[in-house]
Amino acid sequence: MAELPPSYNPPVPSYRAPAPSGHPKYDFNYAVKDDPSGNDFGHQESRDGYNTQGNYYVLLPDGRLQRVSYTVNGDSGYVAQVEYEGEAQYPAYQPAPAYQPSYKPAPGYA
Repeated sequence: MAELPPSYNPPVPSYRAPAPSGHPKYDFNYAVKDDPSGNDFGHQESRDGYNTQGNYYVLLPDGRLQRVSYTVNGDSGYVAQVEYEGEAQYPAYQPAPAYQPSYKPAPGYA
């Protein structure tokens, strides 16, 4: 590996990030509900210092809605409570129809 000449001084970054002031505090949320695709999910969270609380939900493929509520308070770690709404639905198995190509093979030549 080539060594740099002793007079090399790396460039000084032109951006200095401001020092954080105070403790972290924020709130956010989002939700997505797309009926044609069946997507339904969202998330909400708020934080004030070391105290964080939130919840998120998702519509599962079996038709139930899964909700997770959680808290984080200091060094207590992530504490979650999971709940389900609705009844799981398992429709009867329907085998796919036999594959039918939509093209005809090219004619063979002898």
